[in-house]
Amino acid sequence: MKFNTKTIHGGQENTDPAYGSVMPPIYQTSTYSQNTPGGHKGFEYSRSGNPTRTALENSLASIENGKYGLAFGSGLAAIDAVLKLLKPGDEVVSTNDLYGGSYRLFTSIFKDFGIKFNFIGMQNAADIEQHITENTKLIWVETPTNPMMNIIDIEAAAKIAKKHNVLLGVDNTFATPYLQQPLDLGADLVMHSATKYLGGHSDVVMGALVVKDKELADKLYFIQNASGAVVGPQDSFLVLRGIKTLHLRVQRHCENGKAVAEYLSNHPKVDKVYWPGLENHPNHDIAKKQMKDFGGMVSFTTKGNELEDAVSFVEKLKVFTLAESLGGVESLAGHPASMTHASIPKEEREKTGVVDSLIRLSVGIEDEEDLINDLKQALG
Repeated sequence: MKFNTKTIHGGQENTDPAYGSVMPPIYQTSTYSQNTPGGHKGFEYSRSGNPTRTALENSLASIENGKYGLAFGSGLAAIDAVLKLLKPGDEVVSTNDLYGGSYRLFTSIFKDFGIKFNFIGMQNAADIEQHITENTKLIWVETPTNPMMNIIDIEAAAKIAKKHNVLLGVDNTFATPYLQQPLDLGADLVMHSATKYLGGHSDVVMGALVVKDKELADKLYFIQNASGAVVGPQDSFLVLRGIKTLHLRVQRHCENGKAVAEYLSNHPKVDKVYWPGLENHPNHDIAKKQMKDFGGMVSFTTKGNELEDAVSFVEKLKVFTLAESLGGVESLAGHPASMTHASIPKEEREKTGVVDSLIRLSVGIEDEEDLINDLKQALG
């Protein structure tokens, strides 16, 4: 199956046995009847497994070209499960430009359990190797990164990980499987905040993991069941429905993202524009190599780098909504320094480019002209 077909049919071969429902039904149940102890039809308790969630997990595996999918109550719950593969004394090499919630989970929770985190710039993938020690067990990559849209060479990182027998995890939230498939580039596991593009309608919170290796999958399934941060059947149904239009939505996100990035690049009040599709964007050539298109996430700074200018801009927007999150059909604007990345100390934030005037746009699928006109009036 090609990708566009997989979003609709991938992993969904079995028609509902009860009534032939085309869409997997919502099995809103906590438990399942047994005809003898252990005699069930594959499901016994919904923390361990639910038919609606299983349908979603099969779909997730299909669109990432993996074999095993796991759905969690949030993206952070998915990352939490990955970190539970580690033991005290283990080390993680992570990109230094990453989602604030990931940084908080690493430094405020798992650091206290004896896991050591090294945050480094990964724009040159070769730099990763010098930070690997005998205790390193995981390399954690976001690409494009949040919110600076830095591009990291997944294939090069995978070669380093394999050389040192280290797991490579890739947060593929911004790119989506439509644009980039890290498992095919050598990653061991892929993570999504399915809240974003996979769900696509800002009506659900969910996380996902996809892997190819059965031994790794079995460990993660055990953690998923033992820790219990699972997603419910209603939310599973919503993301299954969202995935069916993923290819259509992300293509429009990319088209509108390009228009917005080009408009901002030529605006006299705008200083820097961060969008992987711009030829002057760092590692644009790598983005071109590993991505099908360049996505709908655009960040920019204004000249003078004044906090007041950024706040004034987001307050004036009318079509873009000032809100956390991204990846929905509607356009959103955020101020990372005070919103999504507020948990990262100012000094650390600014080292990676998250300055006070930085604005992050999640460009939706509205009419391009309306989006440009909204930016125009807000910039003044």
